[in-house]
Amino acid sequence: MVDNGQRPTVWDWRQSALICASLMIIGFGLQWAVGSVVWTVLAWPVNIITLVALLLGLLIMHALRNKVHLFRYLSTLPAAIPSIATTLILTMAMGLIRQDTNGHWLHHMLTSWAFVLAYAYMTVIIGLTTLRRLSKIATSLRKPKRTFSLSDLAFIFNHAGLFVALTCGTLGNPDIQSLKMIANIGAIEWRGADDNGMLHNLPIAIELQRFIMETYDDGSPRRFASDIHVLTKHGKELQATVDVNHPLEIDGWKIYQYGYDTQAGVQSRISIFEFVRDPWLPYVYVGILMMLAGALFMLFGSGRKEVKAS
Repeated sequence: MVDNGQRPTVWDWRQSALICASLMIIGFGLQWAVGSVVWTVLAWPVNIITLVALLLGLLIMHALRNKVHLFRYLSTLPAAIPSIATTLILTMAMGLIRQDTNGHWLHHMLTSWAFVLAYAYMTVIIGLTTLRRLSKIATSLRKPKRTFSLSDLAFIFNHAGLFVALTCGTLGNPDIQSLKMIANIGAIEWRGADDNGMLHNLPIAIELQRFIMETYDDGSPRRFASDIHVLTKHGKELQATVDVNHPLEIDGWKIYQYGYDTQAGVQSRISIFEFVRDPWLPYVYVGILMMLAGALFMLFGSGRKEVKAS
């Protein structure tokens, strides 16, 4: 086991490889026994309960690190590198293999148990590693000189930011809403349909005022957009033009220009919009900003060894 400056042993690396291999075997077994991961079971409020349980679990594991070998080991380098390698290999496989809802588990990696367990294991390691470094910083601040290294700050921001981005991006996925709305010229529409065709009332309404379409010389569409009047249940009203790849953002929703009546073409009197809401996305951005801050600490603090604590 690696700690207090000790060099890793062969057993340290074998131990982590064994854990990763065991997680893959468990993942394959769960995939065969119960099928793919059903992310919808983690929808609000289950996801926030899961996040609280994860944080409490990490704090307990950190508190018991000197009594339980596994908890202490999980915050070491030999535990981290094979975990990162495993998740990297699975992520690369997902990028190289076409992803769809049919076929082998490799074709729908995000719902495979092996992929989920690998990322969960890596997230736990990142959390425990961050807590370990925070503990070391707290110990150093109790010393008479009361100094800490800027590299420590960079480490904390990078790892804590990655932890926030991973957990919020994963646990927030079941709360993402995506609805399609068909708006007719001169009519106010409040409803959107999900992927199963079920209609849902939205807090935002659209009145399509004009469908815009520009074509190439051969008649194929070059650009299509919509002039719309937007109303919300909170009393907001605004005029806007929604263009492809230029969504309108309002009250936590993004409204995309999705389609139109392809048979009518330029004469289309309807416009199809996609409404997307991801309530956890701001927290993912917070994690990314933390990682950027960590990178800045590494860049601009590389020439300074330590700073005095106030």
